[in-house]
Amino acid sequence: MSLAAARHATPSWLASDEAGTGRPWALLALDETTLPLVAGIERTTHDHPWGEGHFRDSIAAGYWCQLLVTPAQPDDPSAWADAPRLADGRLLLAYLVAMPGYRETHLLNITTVPLHRRQGCARLLLEALQAWSLWQDAECLWLEVRAGNQGARALYERQGFRQVGLRRGYYPADGAQREDAVVMSLPLLSALPQAQAQAEVGA
Repeated sequence: MSLAAARHATPSWLASDEAGTGRPWALLALDETTLPLVAGIERTTHDHPWGEGHFRDSIAAGYWCQLLVTPAQPDDPSAWADAPRLADGRLLLAYLVAMPGYRETHLLNITTVPLHRRQGCARLLLEALQAWSLWQDAECLWLEVRAGNQGARALYERQGFRQVGLRRGYYPADGAQREDAVVMSLPLLSALPQAQAQAEVGA
């Protein structure tokens, strides 16, 4: 697949990853009907969460606000009985908010529901973001991550992100201290072979 084709073809493989995870999943745009559910997860998952206003402003600004969802299945773990669900019964696995810019995309928020961590949900969202960004003619992905969040930094590095800077005292923390942000970048030209492989799997 050429770069031009990757940018302008609809990434159809975003609709399902059944071969990769053993179950179907889909992306769903965040809207006013799902906003309370997402805001509730945000409050219980992060020490310094986004408020509903942050998500609402992101939707209004046209940012890429996506939910990763999957149908409930009979053999789901019993612990998932109280997992967050949409009104139609689908499980909410994770969500992200990304801001498009000129030839770039900036990841602002990516969160996995605690019950669904270590199941590849964040990886799926990051791969979807890469494909969508190519489709939007972006050439680079950017993000900031807390310096002490080693798990997230390792995930981003596995996806091809590399540290390109450090922002001192960027994040609020307990007390008077603030935590540094590691700035990471992914040139999408280098990510194209992975996006191509994912497209072929989903074809």
